[in-house]
Amino acid sequence: MARFRVMTTQATDLPALDSPSMPPVDLAAELTPDVADAAVGQQDQAVIERAASWARDYVALHAESWERERRFAAEAFSGAAGQELCGLLVPTADGGSGMTQIGLARVLEEIAAVDFAVAFSLVCHNNLAGAVSRRAPADLRARALPPLTHGERLGAFLLTEPGVGSDAAKITTSARRDGDEWVLDGEKAWVSNGTSAELLSVYAQTDPVAGHRGIVTFLVDGGTDGVERSEGYQLSGAHGLGTNGIKFEGCRVSDADVMVPVGEGFVAAMEGIDIARVLVAAMCCGMLRTGLATAVSYVRERQAFGGRIADLQGVRFRLADVATDLEAARLLAYRAALGIAEGRSAGVHAAHAKKFATRVAERRLADCMQVMGAVGARRDHPLPRHLAASRLTHYVDGATEIQDVVISRSLLD
Repeated sequence: MARFRVMTTQATDLPALDSPSMPPVDLAAELTPDVADAAVGQQDQAVIERAASWARDYVALHAESWERERRFAAEAFSGAAGQELCGLLVPTADGGSGMTQIGLARVLEEIAAVDFAVAFSLVCHNNLAGAVSRRAPADLRARALPPLTHGERLGAFLLTEPGVGSDAAKITTSARRDGDEWVLDGEKAWVSNGTSAELLSVYAQTDPVAGHRGIVTFLVDGGTDGVERSEGYQLSGAHGLGTNGIKFEGCRVSDADVMVPVGEGFVAAMEGIDIARVLVAAMCCGMLRTGLATAVSYVRERQAFGGRIADLQGVRFRLADVATDLEAARLLAYRAALGIAEGRSAGVHAAHAKKFATRVAERRLADCMQVMGAVGARRDHPLPRHLAASRLTHYVDGATEIQDVVISRSLLD
C-alpha cells in the first residue's frame, strides 16, 4: 500500500480582487505520494523547482492576456527555452535534461497550476523532441533534435483529422511515392502549437488496405510548399495553445524526412499518447490544486451570516470532497507515470488516470468557484480560466469514452 508524507505550508491570503493577475496560491496541506518523490532525483527536483518559479513569476503575469488575445503564447515558449524546459525527455548525451516521465509530470503539474495552455504546449513539444531522440534515424536526429531541445524551433504532433478523431488507425492523409520523393495530401485537425510550429510530426497512410500497418511518420518543415495553416480555433479556453488545422496539398518531402518507417508509425503514435495521457492527468491535478488553495484562502477570510464562510459545514464538506478527489487523481497519475518510467505496460493505468483526473478537475473546480459565491466567476483569479481549460482536457489525447474502451477491453477481452 502506498504511504503518504504530509507537507505543510502556510497558505497565502487571496490578493485583492481588483489586482490585474492573481498569482497561484500554495495549498495549505498537501499529501504527496511517496512513489512520486522516490523516483525524482536531485537533478529532476532542480528542474521542477525552476519550472515552478518561472510559472509563478512570469507565466502568471501574462496568462490572462494570452487568453484574452486568443493567440499562441509565443513569449511563453521562448521563456521555457530560456529555462531549459524544451528537451526534458531528451537524454543528457543529446543535450537534454534526461528526465523521467515522473519528473516531467511534476514539471507540467507545476506549470498547469498557473496555466494549462502553456503546460500542454510544452507536452506536445517535449513529446516530439523525446520521440525524435528515440526513433529518428541518425541523420534526421542530428538535423532536427538540437533546435527542438534548445527551443529554437517549436514542434507539433499531427495525427487527428477532421473526419477521424480518436480512431487514429483510420487516418486518410496520404503519402505516395513520386520518384525519389513522397507527396503528402490531406488535412489534420486539432493541432496544438499548430499556428506557430516550425517542425511538424505528420502521420500519413501509405496503403489504406494495410490499415494501421501502412502508417508512416514524417518530420516536415512548417515552411515547406504545400503546407497550409488555418487560423487558430476559437475555443472555450486554452487559446495560448495556438490550436488549428493544417492542410497538405502536393507537399513534397524526401526519405530523409521519414522519422518513423512504414508499419511503425501507429505504434509510435500510441506510445506518445500514453505518456501524454498521464501528463494531462498531472496537469489536471495542478489546476485543481490551485482551485482548492484559492477557495480555501477566500472562505477563511470572507465573512457572512455572522461568521466566516469557512465555518459553514456545507462549505467545509464540499472542500473536503475536492481534497479527496485531488489526492485520488494524483495517486492515479503518478502510478501511471511510474509504470511508464519503469518500462512497464501502462496504457490501462494511463487511461484510468486521465479519465478520473479530467472528470474531477472540471467538477471540483466548479465546486471551488461555487463556495466563493459570485466572486468565483470573476477573472481576477485563474479559476475561470482553469475551468474552461478543464473542459478541453476531456478531448485531448483521446476522449473520455476512449479511456473507457481501453479500460473495458482490459477487463473483458
